[in-house]
Amino acid sequence: MAKCQRNDLASVILDRPSTSSGGNFRLWNSFSGSSLRRKLFDAVSCGGSSRYRHRHNDYDFTTSARSASENLRPKAQEKPRGVKSEKLSDLLSMADSPETVTDFETKKKVEALEELKRVAKELQAEDSEKRKAAASIVRLRSKEDSEARVTLAMLGAIPPLVGMLDSEDLESQIASLYALLNLGIGNDANKAAIVKAGGVHKMLKLIESPNAPNPSVSEAVVANFLGLSALDSNKPVIGSSGAIPFLVKTLQNSDHESSSPQSKQDAIRALYNLSIFSLNISFVLETNLVPFLLKSLGDMVLSERILAILSNVVSTPEGRKAISVVSDAFPILVDVLNWTDSPGCQEKASYILMVMAHKGYGDRQAMIEAGIVSSLLELTLLGSTLAQKRASRILECFRVDKGKQVTESFGGSLGGTAVSAPICGGSSSSSTNPIAGGSKECLEEAEDNMSEEKKAVKQLVRQSLQNNMRRIVKRANLPQDFVPSDHFKSLTTSSTSKSLPF
Repeated sequence: MAKCQRNDLASVILDRPSTSSGGNFRLWNSFSGSSLRRKLFDAVSCGGSSRYRHRHNDYDFTTSARSASENLRPKAQEKPRGVKSEKLSDLLSMADSPETVTDFETKKKVEALEELKRVAKELQAEDSEKRKAAASIVRLRSKEDSEARVTLAMLGAIPPLVGMLDSEDLESQIASLYALLNLGIGNDANKAAIVKAGGVHKMLKLIESPNAPNPSVSEAVVANFLGLSALDSNKPVIGSSGAIPFLVKTLQNSDHESSSPQSKQDAIRALYNLSIFSLNISFVLETNLVPFLLKSLGDMVLSERILAILSNVVSTPEGRKAISVVSDAFPILVDVLNWTDSPGCQEKASYILMVMAHKGYGDRQAMIEAGIVSSLLELTLLGSTLAQKRASRILECFRVDKGKQVTESFGGSLGGTAVSAPICGGSSSSSTNPIAGGSKECLEEAEDNMSEEKKAVKQLVRQSLQNNMRRIVKRANLPQDFVPSDHFKSLTTSSTSKSLPF
């Protein structure tokens, strides 16, 4: 760009003020229009950016040049800045108006209501294609819209959808099943209305036909039973309807074509919901569900839900008996405490064992034979707080049994007073407590009278306990010279409480 020259802008463009013109500037006549514009541009550019801006008689020539250029601009090209057109301003004000927004939302709601009315009406049409199309719309609209679920139920959509389950058309059955499923999502009133309209019995009729049910229909029925069984008032109806054997069969079915993994997940969750109602336990025990669940505990995906069902089953005497008669039931449950690191699995397995240990002496003996003591000791050190408390309660039951055995071995010579088994390493207590000291002497004397076989067995038991303690200490990363804390010793303290607070 050419270098700007220093010019006296007033001498080039402007003449002195004329008295006859009232002080206005007069342009020189020696410049053409284009030349004048170029001179003005150069002068303004140099005056606005050059460091050689100068003043003459305290007059800013750059400002004068800008004023002159603005005066030369035709008036017709001038536009006010920042002023919106009247039409655009009106449109914007209408868009921002609360009344307009409210009217728009109201209009949309009215249109949606009219559509739902039309769909509810078409569900009762004689044309099967219209009913199927309407059921598909209900399925889509009620999937994520809670208001649509309420509105469709109020418009009477549930009874005709339940009636469509009697149709011979497979697509109509699937459409109605998923429409009912979505209507019940998060809506207890709709779940109760579906059961009241006979939906459960009609669903069972679909899968109890002589021919093998369609896999899609079976999966939809299982999903509906899962949703409907979440409502407490529906649990007795579904449990007594014959749905439990179907759910057990779905869970046990190893054919992936007829039972998808999702269907198995839904079936076991539905069985858990139904097992919460204690009267349904008898229907569960009529199947072979308990043995199947115990033998399926190695499946990490289903283990916690299996244990949740067994926790409900063990709440009844019939359920406890059904668990105890299963071969290897206690070794399996004890193994759960050993191989799983899941707090949920440990807590549920320890709950089942705690209830059974509290209720039956024979079960306690079977647990001891399964090697539960070392697992419980490890659980009291490494388990969650709840698992530690439950393991402590089981150990307490074993300690009480041991105390009774000691009392019976002396023939009740202490006047019927229960004597607890002595705590190992309690030499200080024996020195201050003559009864404890006498008990220790009696035990030592009894040990001397033991046969060689019993002494050998007792020595093996001691060695086993020592090895188990070393393994526990090593797994807990504790020092080899670990000394049990007061908390650990308190696990064997006596208690007369027989309640199950956990």
